Amino acid sequence: MKKLISMLLLVATLTLTLAGCTTLEEDEKGATINVYIGNEISDYDPALAYTDDSAAKVLGLVYEGLTRINSKGKVENALMRSYKIIEDPEKNDYRMQITIKNTKWSDGRVVAADDVVYAWKRILDPEFTCSAAALLFDIKNARDVKHGDNSIDDLGVAAIDDTVIEVQFEEKIDYDLFLENLACLALVPLREDIVTRYESFGTSTTSLCTNGPFAIKGLEEGESLMLERNVYYYRDTDNDDPLDKYVLPYRLMINFAANEEENTTAYENGEIFYLGEIGLSKRADYADDAKVTDLLSTHSYIMNTTKSVFSDAATRVALSNALDRNAIASLVTFATPATGLIPGTVYDKEVGDGFRENGGDLISASASSGSGSGSFTLTVRNNAVDVAIAEYSKGVWEAMGFSVTIEALSASEYKEVYESGDYDMIAVDYQCPSTDAFGALAVFAPAFSGNGIDIQNDNYDYVPYIPGYDNAAYNELIESAFLEKDRAARSQYLHDAEALLMQDMPIIPVVFNQDAYVYNSDVLSGIKDYYYGYRNFNRLNMKNWRDYEETTAVGATTTAAETGA
Repeated sequence: MKKLISMLLLVATLTLTLAGCTTLEEDEKGATINVYIGNEISDYDPALAYTDDSAAKVLGLVYEGLTRINSKGKVENALMRSYKIIEDPEKNDYRMQITIKNTKWSDGRVVAADDVVYAWKRILDPEFTCSAAALLFDIKNARDVKHGDNSIDDLGVAAIDDTVIEVQFEEKIDYDLFLENLACLALVPLREDIVTRYESFGTSTTSLCTNGPFAIKGLEEGESLMLERNVYYYRDTDNDDPLDKYVLPYRLMINFAANEEENTTAYENGEIFYLGEIGLSKRADYADDAKVTDLLSTHSYIMNTTKSVFSDAATRVALSNALDRNAIASLVTFATPATGLIPGTVYDKEVGDGFRENGGDLISASASSGSGSGSFTLTVRNNAVDVAIAEYSKGVWEAMGFSVTIEALSASEYKEVYESGDYDMIAVDYQCPSTDAFGALAVFAPAFSGNGIDIQNDNYDYVPYIPGYDNAAYNELIESAFLEKDRAARSQYLHDAEALLMQDMPIIPVVFNQDAYVYNSDVLSGIKDYYYGYRNFNRLNMKNWRDYEETTAVGATTTAAETGA
């Protein structure tokens, strides 16, 4: 009887497996699928894309780091095949050797250990800005390198052969936490020859060579994005692996010429089959049907504290207290009221232990009255959600006595303003770079900001993350948290730091962001989720894909031959 049951289970498994497979005929490449992953982003450089939730949704498809966090919040191997720890306490020698898997970049070149080393050295260059830099500060000499006190050649990371990265540490660290942090998209490998060849790396199609399951093959600002299967992703082309062995769909087409509302209508009309950014006016209708998960980000307002209107902490706190976060969350639908800066998806003393739950509420979800005066401009990205929140906030603050102008910018314009620091107040989706609270809080201490040192003005001071914000007591808490290598023991330092930050309020947390998506289950299957809020589309299956005409964007058709495929 047991043998019969086993045989039946085997037959059922094979039937399901074969049903999900499509044999490509000669010259066929597979399905072209119209999707809307999210709003247009301004930069495809993974070290810089930290102001928009949509960035992770795209970058997670085209880049692959050493580790990743699965949908249940657990660390798993990605590019990393294995690792080993080497310790010699008498010599204070603590090292990790990471072996990477055999795969290739989208142009066919082998992904090498040197590509990881280059990406990390780039982040730690004193003249390069990356808010995830502190995640690497456990590496030997990393802080001194970032602060210009040591040469980049002194950094304790090297490729000891084509597939092995050796990382030296200042002291014994929490190795599991280090591997958890390596899931940060900012730490993925990059090609030195590509990055240094193009001045506009991250914004030009020709420069976007990636190592993930998909490659960027068409990018027109304000128009469309075309992602194509990376034909070299873990395939053994010498042994003639099937084209779709690791990545099933051929193309994902995204239409940026249409806004969220128009793409939602297109989804309802059957013109696109996956909707990752639901139009604001339709969100309530989809609340029960969408797949909703909490993100590692908080929609927030950063204030330039060098501006006179924001120079006083009492004013900043009053602006924060005036916001009814319950009302804003209701307006957005897929969000919850922010009760601190760090969302509930971030861990505290151990994996799975919620930092927000342990820290409690630091700010109120409901509003309190206040008054003030002064004028300022609120800069936002020109999308429905950001603008709607900004208009609500403007109304509240003008009722207090402030004069507020909303400046809604395109993705590229917004990027320029944010990176220059030339703003009064700017809206960001404040991204926690990892599932650990340290990286998200450390950035507010200038020595950990990731902005390096002020070389242009020859004063070599640490450049703060928020213009003008520098609190000695806060800096000391972050320094203490960094020096304490036991994750549980340093927890209190981090909670104290967040509490102090909310007293100073250089950044106003508004709502905790949620990811919500819907898809046509009659057409698509095989969607998987990752903890950072991006999808795994590797086995995205489109039923009867041959019956659908290939499209470059909603309403615009073409053939594979016309695109040069």
